[in-house]
Amino acid sequence: MDLAAARAAAHAFVLAEAGFAQVTTIDQGGFPVGRTMTAFLEPDWSVSLVQRAGHRRLDQWRRDPHTLVTWVGTPAPGASNERPHVFDLGLLPPRMVAVRGTAELMAADWTVAVYRREVARQRAAGNLKAPLRTDDEVVAELAGVRVVPRRVRLEGFGAGAESQLWTVGRETT
Repeated sequence: MDLAAARAAAHAFVLAEAGFAQVTTIDQGGFPVGRTMTAFLEPDWSVSLVQRAGHRRLDQWRRDPHTLVTWVGTPAPGASNERPHVFDLGLLPPRMVAVRGTAELMAADWTVAVYRREVARQRAAGNLKAPLRTDDEVVAELAGVRVVPRRVRLEGFGAGAESQLWTVGRETT
């Protein structure tokens, strides 16, 4: 599959199927810390995050903004694993989208805009369980973070074990 088709398939997968992402930050001791959370993949491969303002990960990003956001899900229709590289688990490889980049803490107006956009999309899909906040509540209770992409890796969107990897802003893989 060519890179443009793989990118389109990966975006569609994240938006429609993958759901939650695994977000990895670096703790005070220099160790990776992962957690599952909501993350929104943007058309430019940046990632928008809106979360409660009291999370420790915000301090982790202030100390070290390097982060990884990963979505993993079921194998693509028609996936194969005909020639495993090392081991044969008898399974098909999952699809994965991984964005490695730098986290930027965002201003209140950005946070409100992303919150409003995503709440509208979720409510339109019938997902009504999350509390609906006013703009003032968003500013007081939530924090916005944008992950500026550096490298993106796609797995499971090509033939067999093919993966796609590129530096954002460059055309080569």
